[in-house]
Amino acid sequence: MKKLCLPLAVVFVLVASTFAFAQVANPDWWREAAEPFQGVTITGISESTPPSRVVMDVAIPQFEELTGINVEFEVTSWDEMYTKAIHDMEAATGIYDFVYVEQDIIYAYLAQGWLTDLGPFIANPAITEPALDIDDFTTFIDYFKDAEGNLFGLPFEAFLKSYVYRTDLFGDPDIQAAFLAEYGYELAVPTTWEQYTDIARFFTSWGKEQGVEIFGHVAQAKTHPALGYELKETIWPAWGLYNWGINLETMRASVEHGGELNSDLAKEALRWYVEMLDYAPPGVRTYTWDETAATFGAGIIAQGVIYLENLGWWATDEERSAVVGKIGVALPPTKPGVMEAAEIGEGYIGYYDGGALGIPHSSRNKEAAWLFMQFVARKEWQGEFARLGTRVVRTSTFEDPLVLELDPLMGGYFTMLRDQGHLFAGAPNLPMHRPLNELYFSWIARAVVGEVTPEEALDNLAREVDLLMVDLGY
Repeated sequence: MKKLCLPLAVVFVLVASTFAFAQVANPDWWREAAEPFQGVTITGISESTPPSRVVMDVAIPQFEELTGINVEFEVTSWDEMYTKAIHDMEAATGIYDFVYVEQDIIYAYLAQGWLTDLGPFIANPAITEPALDIDDFTTFIDYFKDAEGNLFGLPFEAFLKSYVYRTDLFGDPDIQAAFLAEYGYELAVPTTWEQYTDIARFFTSWGKEQGVEIFGHVAQAKTHPALGYELKETIWPAWGLYNWGINLETMRASVEHGGELNSDLAKEALRWYVEMLDYAPPGVRTYTWDETAATFGAGIIAQGVIYLENLGWWATDEERSAVVGKIGVALPPTKPGVMEAAEIGEGYIGYYDGGALGIPHSSRNKEAAWLFMQFVARKEWQGEFARLGTRVVRTSTFEDPLVLELDPLMGGYFTMLRDQGHLFAGAPNLPMHRPLNELYFSWIARAVVGEVTPEEALDNLAREVDLLMVDLGY
């Protein structure tokens, strides 16, 4: 879960449009495949993420001109996207022909039978471009398959939530000397949460002393689902607590029933999270993922663990970003043993976020929607799409000249995504995602605002998660 609702690189749109249209590798095939659907209008919905804005501004006009198929694409808030898409699929009203399927929610949709198996479409040469090349997608595509390996979503965007910092601050000799004098070791990218805490404390104090607005930490601490996701997907995995603290074999969260949600480790991490808000900007309890990213882009944050789909505009858009040329990226800090476990596939250090486009079971224009989804995913414009939307879903995209050119400006992010993305993981298979998420963020929020202690919050949360599982028949 993530995202930034800001328009994406509008200045690039006209240039990109012309460039990408010229790159359609097989226009005759597209025209022929689309011939039976001339004049059809397909409707889709997505969250207002940078990639969605690029598709709306760049890909859709090209697709409509080339195929004669009209596309109505609703790009809206995260909350509204879920509400509208779920209501449509639940009632089988057929409003939407394609929907954004966030990786977190795929298991809930599959459990309800709301998505269309893409296998028969892929096997039909009349509506599947010969160059689709399913094998070229990164392993992120595996998160959109069911237990039998059937595919229900074509990857649309994928990115990491990881550590980002200001290279100009970390590289300043005076700041380095001040940090060394205070903490007795060199200022560097932290590999432990203890180091991260020292750096956060140092920069917030340094900012006050220097009379400049700099803070050593940022978080998405608003009473909002974004808060729950930050603990579940960012903090707890790097602490060594996986799968939301739920034992996926017993489907229980409490320690007494085999879970870890109210374990000492989980409580330690939540207490740390609450205490660290003292080193974030004063308004941090009003921040979701949007404000967190915007605040880093404003140049007042020294370090943070933030959704890196924002790197594109941070790195290149001088009208909106105060940190162009000042960005470093690294893996998040971890507790002892967590990195080693991730490297051998027995754990993970954070969240591999993103989503796919899928076709609701109730869609009335499935074949036309499938053509559009392929057009968005076609190989020849993925470099341009990555440049505009900071996302990669195909292996070949990492070698695209545009991606190679942008990579150093983003602190080597694309290289990290390619080489170390396997250390991160998607959300666990929890079909009861939505009611679970409401429990998590509500109890964590009570701890954040001081209504209960972190220990009380997690004891209550674990108990309520167990009761929910019982009610649902697990």
